[in-house]
Amino acid sequence: MKRYERHADALAQLIHSGALRPGDRMPSVREASRTRGISPSTVFAAYYLLEAQGLIHARPRSGYYVNGSNALPGAAGGERPAEPLPSQPASTSTGVAISDLVFEVLGQARDSALVPLGSAFPGPELFPLERLARCLSGGMRRLDPASIVQSLPPGDERLRQQIARRYGLHGTPVEVDEILITNGAMEALNLCLEAVTQPGDVVVVESPTFYAALQALERLNLQALEIATHPRDGIDLAALAEALQRQPPRQPIKACWLMPSFQNPLGSLMPEGKKRELVALLARHGVPLIEDDVYGELHYGPQRPLPAKAFDTQGLVMHCSSFSKSLAPGYRVGWVAAGRQATAVQRLKLMTTLSAATPSQLALSEYLAQGGYDRHLRQLRRSLAEQQATALAAVAAHFPPGTRVSRPEGGYFLWVELPPALNALHLHRHALQHGISLAPGQLFSADQRFAHCVRINYGHPAQGRLVPALECVGRLASALLKEELPALD
Repeated sequence: MKRYERHADALAQLIHSGALRPGDRMPSVREASRTRGISPSTVFAAYYLLEAQGLIHARPRSGYYVNGSNALPGAAGGERPAEPLPSQPASTSTGVAISDLVFEVLGQARDSALVPLGSAFPGPELFPLERLARCLSGGMRRLDPASIVQSLPPGDERLRQQIARRYGLHGTPVEVDEILITNGAMEALNLCLEAVTQPGDVVVVESPTFYAALQALERLNLQALEIATHPRDGIDLAALAEALQRQPPRQPIKACWLMPSFQNPLGSLMPEGKKRELVALLARHGVPLIEDDVYGELHYGPQRPLPAKAFDTQGLVMHCSSFSKSLAPGYRVGWVAAGRQATAVQRLKLMTTLSAATPSQLALSEYLAQGGYDRHLRQLRRSLAEQQATALAAVAAHFPPGTRVSRPEGGYFLWVELPPALNALHLHRHALQHGISLAPGQLFSADQRFAHCVRINYGHPAQGRLVPALECVGRLASALLKEELPALD
C-alpha cells in the first residue's frame, strides 16, 4: 500500500470501529501532517480516498467530517451523489488532435431548439441586454470619428480604467497600461500562449481541461501535459512540482494554462493559499502562468476569489478575463493583464486582429460608468446558485447508481462521472434525438480519457426545461448501461 492508502486505511478502521463517529470532524490537514509525520499532500490524498469511499465529506472552509453512515447513498436513493474522483492523467506530454471531435460535437448541437446542457454559455435571459443595447446606441451617438484610433491596442482608455478599478477593488492592483482589450478572453489566452511558446513546446493544462485550450495548443503545434486535478480545489501542486523537475532540459515546460477559479469543466476553486503556492512554484522555475479567469465574478460566496495574479510579484502571471460570461455574451470584449509580456502580447494583437470592435467597447464602458454592474452580478449569482441546487437534485434523483457529480462554489457547470461502462459520446447522440445537447467528456482531454463523463450546463433557466432534460438524460444513461438502446452513428 502507498503511504496515503495506509493513512486512509487507519482512519477507515477508526470510523468502522466507532472511534470516529458520524458528524465528528476529522483532524485538520496540518494537524494530521504534524502528528503522523506525513506531508500535507499525503493527508489530502487519504481524505480524497475516504471521501470517494463515502466515509467522510468536506464542508467548504470548515474541514472534513465523518458521514452519517459508512456508505454514501447512491443517486438512485435520492441522496446527493459523491464527488468525482481526482483525475489520473498520463505522466508524459502528447500532441493534440481534438478539433475534429470538437467541431463534430458542436456542429451536432447548433439547433437553437435543443435544451443546451452542452453549451459553454449561460442563458441570454440572465443578462441586461436591453440596457446594453441602449448603452451601445448612446455610445455611438457620442462617438467622435476622429477618436476611433483610441480603440487600437491597447483599447478604449475609459474601459481599461474601469477594468483596472475593479482589479483594485477586488484586491489585485493592476496598472491601466498593463491591460489590453481583446476580442473576448479566447483571443487574450491565445495571444498569451503565442507570446511565450514555440512549436513543439510543452504546456501544462489541468485534467480535464477546457477543449478550447486544447484547440489552441493544437493550432500552435504544442504538446499538452495534463496534471491531476481535483474537482474541488484544482490542480495537484505536488504532481505539478514533480513534472517541472522531471522535464528534460531539451524540452522544458514553457507555460501553464490554468483556471484556478471555477475551472471549466470541473468547477474547482483553488484556495487562496494554494494559488499563492502555485505562483511561487512557477516563479522558482521561471514558468509563466496563463490564468483563465472568465468565471471569477460568478462566485456564490460573499467575496470574489482572488486570482493567482494577486500573488504575482515577478510579472509571470498573464491574467485573462472577459465580460462574456458575466454581463455581455456576444459582445466579444475581453482583456489581459499580461505582466512582463504586455508589450509582446500587444504587438501580436496588432499583427493579427488589429483591435477589438469600437462599438462593443463603448457600450460596456458606458454601462459600467452608469453603475449597476454589481447589482446585476448579485442577481446573476443568485439565479445560478438556485439553478445548481435544482440540477444537483435532478441528477441525484434520476441518474443511475454509481454516478458522481461535482459541487462547485461558482460558475454554471457540473462535471458528472457516470459508471465506467457508459460512453458519453453515445449518450450525447441519443440525447440529441430527444432535443438535448451534452458536452461529452472526451472533449476535455488530449487523449480523450474521460469517456464516461459529461459536462452539464445548468445556466439556462428559460421555460423550466432543465429538470425534464436531466430526467431524460438519466433515463437514457440507465438504458445505455442495460444495453437497451441501439448504437447511433
